[in-house]
Amino acid sequence: MATLESTPKNATHWSRAKMAERSGLSKSTIGQVWKAFELKPHRQNGFTLSNDPLFVEEVYDVVGLYLNPPEMAVV
Repeated sequence: MATLESTPKNATHWSRAKMAERSGLSKSTIGQVWKAFELKPHRQNGFTLSNDPLFVEEVYDVVGLYLNPPEMAVV
């Protein structure tokens, strides 16, 4: 259930290694369980915000390029 109800510290989703570390099971066992229940934590159904501390500034930069592209830029 931790795969669906929580996320590891400093990450957006569980990896097999992180879940194995948390649960005490092997990485291969975690992989087998996820496969059996068709769990794919790296594939989200919704939008997930980045945990990057510079995320907001980077979004502004990218949106700014689209709204006011430099001359001769391919955007």
